[in-house]
Amino acid sequence: MKTAIFVLCSAALLFSQLAHAKPDQDKGLPPGLAKKLDNGQPLPPGWQKKLSPGQLLAEEYYRRGRVISRPNTDGIITVQVEGTIIELFEHSREIVRILDGKR
Repeated sequence: MKTAIFVLCSAALLFSQLAHAKPDQDKGLPPGLAKKLDNGQPLPPGWQKKLSPGQLLAEEYYRRGRVISRPNTDGIITVQVEGTIIELFEHSREIVRILDGKR
């Protein structure tokens, strides 16, 4: 009986820890930068340094880009954003590779 109570309490503690964990969020641009981007102004000079494979491409950057190639069999598309070519998964916008230069 004590073992069953111990297992039940341990499971409750484990699930309560998971319930309070913060989910991964797609952090967009700061409000001021998003406003400038909506007005058609260029992105700041160092925005490429903030991108790396495995991260999600912000919606603002994705909308700003131009799709170069449609999804392949793995669901990877190629997008060009202001001279930087980015390969990412179409539905999740997770970055696979970042290539500099124009195609």
